[in-house]
Amino acid sequence: MYELSVSRDFVAQHFLTVPDPGPEGAVHSHHYEAEVRFAGPELDEYGYLVDIDAVDAVLDDLESRYRDALLNDLPEFEGNPSVERFARVFGDRVASRLDAPAPERLTTRMWEDDVAWASHERRL
Repeated sequence: MYELSVSRDFVAQHFLTVPDPGPEGAVHSHHYEAEVRFAGPELDEYGYLVDIDAVDAVLDDLESRYRDALLNDLPEFEGNPSVERFARVFGDRVASRLDAPAPERLTTRMWEDDVAWASHERRL
């Protein structure tokens, strides 16, 4: 099985909307790191699992969308903008924009600080 991972980091803001969120209920920033990891058993005709330049282009667009944004203001975060939801939303957008026939799986890991992350995995 081959794997390829590409990551981006950026700062974005959010506030949690759950009952009794504590200090996370106020607007605050996180230095997020988004890692997308593709996996599959075969390479394409050029020896790639996924073209890194194509992944970079998608991540550039996503970084532009989320950098310095208040996640609560974006329609994809209706409800509580948790790091778990962010991992799924980010992966949804990568999967919908990347045309890559070789990988079978995409895992998105979203770090919200040095010690906490959430991930979401999907079949492609």
